[in-house]
Amino acid sequence: MRSTIILGVFAILPLAFSQITTSPKRGLVYVPNANYPQDNNIWDSPSSDLTWYYNYGPEPSPNFSNATNFQFVPMLFSAPNDTTDASFLTSVQSQISAGANVSYVLTFNEPDGTSATGGSDVPSELAAETWIREVEPLKLQGVKLGAPAVTGAQTGFTWLQQFFTACAGNCSADFIPIHWYGDFGGLASHIGQVRAAYPNMSIWITEYADPGANLTDSQSFFNESSQYFDRIEYVSCLSDATAGCETLTGSDSYITRYSYFGSFRSSVSNVGPDAAMLTQNGQLTDIGSWYLGGSATGFVPSAASHTAAFAGSSLLVVLAAFWCFS
Repeated sequence: MRSTIILGVFAILPLAFSQITTSPKRGLVYVPNANYPQDNNIWDSPSSDLTWYYNYGPEPSPNFSNATNFQFVPMLFSAPNDTTDASFLTSVQSQISAGANVSYVLTFNEPDGTSATGGSDVPSELAAETWIREVEPLKLQGVKLGAPAVTGAQTGFTWLQQFFTACAGNCSADFIPIHWYGDFGGLASHIGQVRAAYPNMSIWITEYADPGANLTDSQSFFNESSQYFDRIEYVSCLSDATAGCETLTGSDSYITRYSYFGSFRSSVSNVGPDAAMLTQNGQLTDIGSWYLGGSATGFVPSAASHTAAFAGSSLLVVLAAFWCFS
C-alpha cells in the first residue's frame, strides 16, 4: 500500500497561535566566536530548551564535552580530495565505540553553493561517491542519515535530484535538511515543495532566518515559523480511502527538528542585527530567549555596521575551510 500525504492548512497559511515557548525539536547551529568565548555558556545553560546541536564538522565542540542533554550531530561538510578518504566514517564510528549517542549525521552543507557564501561547492557525482563510501555504512550501525543540505534556490532541487540519480539507489537518506533565508510565506511554500518531492522523508530545518528584516518583522518571522514547525499537521493514509487516515501534529509531524541561524551577536550577524539571538553586548534578545524557552528580555540588538547584502552562510567560511582542509 502506498502512503498518501495531505498537507493541512498550516502548510500554506500563516499561523495565529499564541507563542510557543518550548519545543523538543529545537537545536543549535553552533557558530563560535573566539572574541566572545563567554557566549558559549549561554547555549547549554540549565534553563536552555535546546536538545541537540551541530557545528558543521565531524567532531563535537570541546565547550559542550560535558553536556548530558545536548546531543551532537556530526556533519560531513564537504567531499575530501582523496577519493579513498574515510576520515568522516572513522570519526563517527570512533565516537560510537567510545559510547557517544550518535543517532544522526548531516551531510554536505549547501553543495550547490560556493565557498564564498559558506557552501561546500561539491559536484553531485562526487558527493554520491563520497556518501556511498563514508556515510552509507553508518546505516548498519543504526544511524539515521541526513540528505545533503542544499540551498533554498532552484539549483538546490536540481542538485539534489542529480545526487540521487548518481547514487543509483545506494544512498538511503532518512531525512531532508532545509535551508531558507527569506520571509515566512516563502519558507512555508518551500517546505511544501520539498515535502511533495520527497514525501517519504521527514524534514529538518537546519538553517533559517529572514535576513535584513527589521526587529518587528524578525520577531514575527521567528514566532510564525516556530509555531509552524511545532504545530504543522498532515494526514497520513495507508490507502486512498479516508478510513484509516491519521492526523499527526506536533512531535509526530514530519518536521522533526529545526535550528534557527542566529547564535551570534548582532554586531557580527550576516543576517542583519535584528535576526540575531544575542545583542552586541552578548545579552539574549527576545528571539534568543524565546528560542531557549524563556520569556522576552527587552534587550534590543544593534550593530556597529550593517551588511549591505546577505551572503548565505558566509559567517561560516573560515570555519568551513577548517573542516574541508583539516
